[in-house]
Amino acid sequence: AVVSTQSTGKIGSCISRTFLSAEMSQPEPIVIDPSADHKGTLIFLHGLGDTGHGWSDAMYGELSIDTYKYILPTAPAIPVTLNMGMKMPAWYDIFTLSEFDREDGPGIKKSVSYIHQLIDTEISNGTPSENIFVGGFSQGGAIALYAGLTCQKKLGGIIAMSCYLPLRNDFPASCTTNKDTPILMCHGSSDPVVQFRFGQMSSILINGFNPTIKFKTYPGLAHGACAEEFRDIKQFLTQNTPK
Repeated sequence: AVVSTQSTGKIGSCISRTFLSAEMSQPEPIVIDPSADHKGTLIFLHGLGDTGHGWSDAMYGELSIDTYKYILPTAPAIPVTLNMGMKMPAWYDIFTLSEFDREDGPGIKKSVSYIHQLIDTEISNGTPSENIFVGGFSQGGAIALYAGLTCQKKLGGIIAMSCYLPLRNDFPASCTTNKDTPILMCHGSSDPVVQFRFGQMSSILINGFNPTIKFKTYPGLAHGACAEEFRDIKQFLTQNTPK
């Protein structure tokens, strides 16, 4: 069976802009501009096999904040070992879902570098780094966690949905600037794709060097998102956006 972690729901209309990218093959992100004075930016990464379009409805709907700009990048299509080498949008290669002792280090670092570049571009456009948040779902959440923790700019916060911390042996040494940056990890207790225990173990590890982390459990939730989770994320953004 092919594993995919696409979001559900129809694709909303979006505004697309050109960004400098780490590779020419990198698709352009979707950008949703704020409808009021710009106070914060959320860079949000999709899961395996999905695209930035797949999360646009949530940004227009459940996670909509009129003072927020949303940047939704799409991963390049690469062969995924877990899915018999099939090409699909992926932030890095995945070998197994049972344990994460074998990881695509170069692929992870390449995607993290791209997210850092998006952050730098947003800063150069006039947004203070403390007003920038990174987040993601599943594989995208894993990259958001690593990118946020290793970013050399002080961020507003990190949101990690249904995921784990990749390359865990790089920490705490690789986290220098964002040791007290607010982090929200969200995980369904019945997740059959990224097991709940992986998210929980990652939160315990991160808590050892960033005690601001909050780990929220959603009983019965599988590998997806729910209304309560969206409310928690929206509250996290509004509470941690500099006034």
